[in-house]
Amino acid sequence: MIRNAIQRFMYGRYGTDQLNIALLVLYLVLYLVSALIRLEALYWLSLVVLVLLIFRTLSRNPARRRAENAKFLQVAGPVLRWIRFQRTAHRDKEHRYFKCPNCGQQLRVPRGKGKITVTCRNCGASFQERS
Repeated sequence: MIRNAIQRFMYGRYGTDQLNIALLVLYLVLYLVSALIRLEALYWLSLVVLVLLIFRTLSRNPARRRAENAKFLQVAGPVLRWIRFQRTAHRDKEHRYFKCPNCGQQLRVPRGKGKITVTCRNCGASFQERS
């Protein structure tokens, strides 16, 4: 019964996206820092971020919220992709990752093969690396 009431309330509202998640993280960081150093300005700033987060979640203007999220992803996208790639490369113990010196494409080769010639699939450039 409560679940149906929440579903009815949220019907037609925007919900959450990557920008909302980033705002939630920002709110938590600002709140914790304000609690640790007892700076009231950070506390109020964290509340402003929380209000913005709630406003975006409950908004009935999805086109505008999607446009805001798209702008956020344009700015934060490269950083998020870099973090995701670093995590993947760190976890992958069977491969080494190289960047093509010609075009910058990320290349993956098996580990433990000694000195090998790597050929970029994107531009065709060849270079030698230790795997």
